[in-house]
Amino acid sequence: MQLYHHPYSLDSQKVRLALEENAIDYTSYHVNPLTGKNMESSFFRMNPTAKLPVFQNGSHIIYNTIEIIQYIERVALVSSGVDHNSGNSREVNEWMQTIQNWNPKIFTLSHVPVNYRLFVSRFTRRVIIARMVESPDLASVYHLKLKAAYEAEDKLTDPDMLKQAEEQLVQLLDDVETQLNETVYLAGFDSTRRLV
Repeated sequence: MQLYHHPYSLDSQKVRLALEENAIDYTSYHVNPLTGKNMESSFFRMNPTAKLPVFQNGSHIIYNTIEIIQYIERVALVSSGVDHNSGNSREVNEWMQTIQNWNPKIFTLSHVPVNYRLFVSRFTRRVIIARMVESPDLASVYHLKLKAAYEAEDKLTDPDMLKQAEEQLVQLLDDVETQLNETVYLAGFDSTRRLV
């Protein structure tokens, strides 16, 4: 099993935690998006979203974070000889989906100094254009990434978008706090091993 990731990617960290918690051996490949490694044609053919992480087991490739974690859980269950999931999987999946639905990109980028953010944005666009020239068969998919890069920059100049990203985070944290006031964990077993 191979994991293509970057240590500072939040989604990569989620997958690495799932792998470590389940004691699953894997080969780690660092892909640095700040140097454009996620835009290289070999990686882009495997994952046209160019997002991290990417999990590969043989010819099976997954690049949706929740799907990777669920796959890891299934592998762990099969390896342990357990043939069914625990009763709390619905709540766990709901919380995973709720957290995953908040896109941290706009909020995070809005807190990066403008000169650094613009430098990285220009670099990313130049990398995408260069990769388009190198791999004309992927030009249409690279074009979508280029369009998304311009749209992200536009969103960062829109105060309503910035406010919305912050409000979504505040709401998510409020929901988490409300749940943790009622239970020890967001989902799973409490300290007395009762299903919550």
